[in-house]
Amino acid sequence: MTRIFVVDAFAEAPFTGNPAAVVPDAASLSEVAMQDIAAEMNLSETAFLTEANGAYRLRWFSPVHEVDFCGHATIATAHVLSVDLGLSGPFMFETRVGALRVETSVDGLVLEVPRLDPEPVPTPPAIIDEAFGADPVAVFRNFENLFVRLADEAAVRAADPPLARLAELFPLGVCITAPGREADFVSRYFAPGAGIPEDPVTGSTHATLAPYWAAELGRTRLGARQLSRRGGALRCDVGSDTVRIEGRAVTVIDGVLLAP
Repeated sequence: MTRIFVVDAFAEAPFTGNPAAVVPDAASLSEVAMQDIAAEMNLSETAFLTEANGAYRLRWFSPVHEVDFCGHATIATAHVLSVDLGLSGPFMFETRVGALRVETSVDGLVLEVPRLDPEPVPTPPAIIDEAFGADPVAVFRNFENLFVRLADEAAVRAADPPLARLAELFPLGVCITAPGREADFVSRYFAPGAGIPEDPVTGSTHATLAPYWAAELGRTRLGARQLSRRGGALRCDVGSDTVRIEGRAVTVIDGVLLAP
């Protein structure tokens, strides 16, 4: 029997935040089966966990391909292990981006990720101006995403980019951001080339967003909100080498895979 869970990560209540599917024992699944399951679930990411000699290996798949880095599905996996399966943390996961640590706290779960400082993009692709207007405040990037700073929160909320054009940037996704009204900063994230038109809440982008806004605002403890339809809240602590991302999670489905 292979169990599968759906967990809303960075969520204060069910049906908010970002849903991720989690298979906590994927040892019997081939890579093809993992991709098929992720396509069937049709969520931003499905997480597959294997354990060997007390060590966890975590992989993430979007509906169309394996991804290098996913924060919300890592939070979801730790939530399943601690809340649904009753295991004690902290949890250390070996992943494509190295070891990721998740610990429990009174306010939820804390994911420690590598700090990915923003790299300037002197000449952004023309598609960025087409999608978000000419002369953004700043454009920067990390290894997997472009980041576009817009004038204010209203501009982030109002953005309606042509997803078919953004898909041409694949494998890069696009994150837009601005100072927030009630949070220190806000963002939205689009990765249509990876089968994710708009991601509800994206933990991994905050490995770069938090250092950027820490430098802009002059402090290392930051509150963030992602302004998707579902919405989500994150708290970020920026260190010299890592970013600690804190949020809550809620299990909404506990089921059994009948295939393969």
